[in-house]
Amino acid sequence: MEYRSRASFLGLPLIHIALGSTVDGQFRRGIATGWIAIGDVARGLIASGGVAIGGVCIGGVGLGAVTFAGCSIGLLAFGGLAAGLYAVGGAAFAWQVAIGGLAVSHAYALGGAARAPHVIKPGADSPFPLSSIPHAPFRATDAFIFIVLLFAVLVFTRTIRQRSREG
Repeated sequence: MEYRSRASFLGLPLIHIALGSTVDGQFRRGIATGWIAIGDVARGLIASGGVAIGGVCIGGVGLGAVTFAGCSIGLLAFGGLAAGLYAVGGAAFAWQVAIGGLAVSHAYALGGAARAPHVIKPGADSPFPLSSIPHAPFRATDAFIFIVLLFAVLVFTRTIRQRSREG
């Protein structure tokens, strides 16, 4: 099944849904690319699928600015295995703050097995209470720049593919 909205912006459809199907006895994976993308593989500002790449990603594997996935890699990552600037998950690996069963961070960690220069323990007797986490090391401009660069790459690769098919 495939649906692509007629409306587009910067060469990408506003909504693209592409789900896998069987063609001539072979399974073809649905690859969706759009501002809102849903598919087996989804690339978009908002992406949902088995593999989701973009700004806000939801799926099995997520790579983007804000990700919610089984295996999640992003600036702000939530998942079973999460890695990013900030990460929350069963196993969380982060540069700033990691929260999870296994939490490993360059700065702050909170969890069952926490490893970081500053391990945060819930409770009043903790040397580093939850209020000691820096309030704004992550700026909204960081996420905006990341999303803009990611989409520039997506639009560029799509243009190259279209030109190679035509010529």
